[in-house]
Amino acid sequence: MLDKDLAELYGVETKVLKQAVRRNINRFPMDFMFEMKKREFENWRSQNVTSKEDRLGLRYAPFCFTEQTLQCYPVF
Repeated sequence: MLDKDLAELYGVETKVLKQAVRRNINRFPMDFMFEMKKREFENWRSQNVTSKEDRLGLRYAPFCFTEQTLQCYPVF
């Protein structure tokens, strides 16, 4: 699940969610999430056949969360 999707579920802006995760990163296991590398992000966007203008609404590489971890470790 991408950060923008999780933020929508929590009813907050994506930047607020990312800030909360960064501030509390020590509370979560190492496999809680990862941030796409620039090359991964570009490859992922090209896989989704998006234009440069659209970018699926993403300006920066997103955090990616696992479903199992989210059930155990709510961010807020």
